[in-house]
Amino acid sequence: MIRAMAEINVKQGIRSVLQKIEEACARRSSEFEDIKPRLVAVSKIKPNELIIQAYEEGQRHFGENYVKELDEKSHSPDILEKCKDIKWHFIGHLQSNKVNKVLAVPNLYLIETLDSKKLATQLNKNWPNFSPPDTKLNVFIQVNTSQEDQKNGINPSEVNSLAEYILKDCKNLNLKGLMTIGVYDYDMTLGPNPDFVCLKKCRDDCCKELGLDWRDLELSMGMSTDYEMAIELGSTNVRVGSSIFGARPQKI
Repeated sequence: MIRAMAEINVKQGIRSVLQKIEEACARRSSEFEDIKPRLVAVSKIKPNELIIQAYEEGQRHFGENYVKELDEKSHSPDILEKCKDIKWHFIGHLQSNKVNKVLAVPNLYLIETLDSKKLATQLNKNWPNFSPPDTKLNVFIQVNTSQEDQKNGINPSEVNSLAEYILKDCKNLNLKGLMTIGVYDYDMTLGPNPDFVCLKKCRDDCCKELGLDWRDLELSMGMSTDYEMAIELGSTNVRVGSSIFGARPQKI
């Protein structure tokens, strides 16, 4: 493990990704020129030492997929001491019985995987027990743009209904945007990723129907293999893991 960590230059990875983000921004249409995408460093199954290295390079937003791992890392004495301004994103599927565990995370910034009215209701009800008064919890609605059975997220046709419910009935939640994972290994020679195009259309339709400014509803799309294209298509939040922390071991 020590040798493997020594071979990973996290700080160089951060710098490289930020440079590519800047280059991708330069290729976007003019409508996005005032929007600076947020980099979320996906640190799942990576040790605290690498998170601290990324933090020392200036990275502040970190994403975790597993509740137990997020709980352990966020309460780690080293993280609490050395990463005081860290901002945690939960980016995995959130089960009802794990809600309070996630809400108790120090420096929880955003839950990216809200996918039902039931979950919205529970988050809205429980959040005041874990936050200062009048503080809203940032959430993204997860959309299953690829319509794959094994993926979580709502159908694109359900976005407006869930968004309206959050805005009208969940006073403790701040609807910050929409998120998708999309198909893996999309062949970019075929043109714009249809999942990214779909999520942008979901955002545009939602804003039109609910009278929202599209700049107030973010798009979380793009990972290590496709975040540059996602940014070109309007992503405001990219989740990058292996390009920063190195490849994860294959599942056995």
